[in-house]
Amino acid sequence: MLKTILAVAALVAHVGAFAQATPVGLWKTIDDDTKNEKSLVRITDNAGVLSGRIEKLLDPATKPDAVCDKCSDERKDKPLMGLVILRNLKHSGDDPDWWDGGDITDPKNGKTYRARVRTIESGAKLQMRGYIGPFYRTQTWIRVE
Repeated sequence: MLKTILAVAALVAHVGAFAQATPVGLWKTIDDDTKNEKSLVRITDNAGVLSGRIEKLLDPATKPDAVCDKCSDERKDKPLMGLVILRNLKHSGDDPDWWDGGDITDPKNGKTYRARVRTIESGAKLQMRGYIGPFYRTQTWIRVE
């Protein structure tokens, strides 16, 4: 009986750890230059495809009604609040730790980059990589929930 209880407890703990290893959730982004908190981005999963939208602006220098005036696609002049900045990421077949194949848009400059993400530190942080050709920039986002 004790072995069964321990096995069930281990399974529940394993499932909980796996749930935190997914990028789905609310993340705090940090500005590369100033190292200040920039925004909260909610990443969601729709049938295995991840997307992320700005849920809250944290930088006091950013106006609450700011728009993506440098975006060049359908997001041009759309409010930053609610803006989808991360699109079409799928779990990588090549490396099971990564989600890739999508893109991320930096509303500050309007540029869109190929994107790869993975959780690190047992799901407490998200490693976000944006690529243009062979060049990339990596940010670390912090899990809020």
